[in-house]
Amino acid sequence: MKEFSELEKKVSVKFKNKDLLTQAFCHRSYLNENPRFKTENNERLEFLGDAVLELAVTEELYKKYPSKTEGELTNWRAALVNAKMLSEMARKLGFNDYLLLSHGEEKELGKARQYILANTFESFIGALYLDKGYKSCLEFIKKNLLVELPRIIEEKLFRDSKSLFQEKAQEKLGITPNYKVLKEEGPDHARNFKIGVFLDKDLVAEGEGSSKQEAELEAARKALEIKSW
Repeated sequence: MKEFSELEKKVSVKFKNKDLLTQAFCHRSYLNENPRFKTENNERLEFLGDAVLELAVTEELYKKYPSKTEGELTNWRAALVNAKMLSEMARKLGFNDYLLLSHGEEKELGKARQYILANTFESFIGALYLDKGYKSCLEFIKKNLLVELPRIIEEKLFRDSKSLFQEKAQEKLGITPNYKVLKEEGPDHARNFKIGVFLDKDLVAEGEGSSKQEAELEAARKALEIKSW
């Protein structure tokens, strides 16, 4: 296991309660193989961190952009706190090197690892909140996440593929896309959905994901590529 003191130096945060920091990186799969480990898994911290993160981002956007509408601010916030962005930030901060995972989970990369990293970013915020309070969380979030907002605005990353595909389809063809579940499988805790996006009765593209929303976004992203929109 890597020394968390190295991570503390890297992110310029020193925890009083080191067990909280360790717990933030402890995935439930690790405890299956190490049931006597000193902390619980990070899911409760993730629950707390998610709320702190949303509040901090909302507060900063509200203060900084007084002329923007609720809709615009909501879109920007969604782009800042989605799994893709949070996992990117977690990787930049080196969180991947400190994850406590089972041997099986360690081999899982791609989407599965992206979600684990995003959740760990949230659980780290939860641990930081309990250890050092809201002000420290706000400083950390401003320094490591809110700095991405200018890029999000410039590259229009706040417009997800589904809304963009709908906009283009209506503009070019006068048609509103519709989505249908083509296949659904797997146990309740690990469902997999295959969804098709249609223009009238024509299937344009298919997407897969662990939720309907994720599969729809993937289908829309592929449809944009296929249509060269």
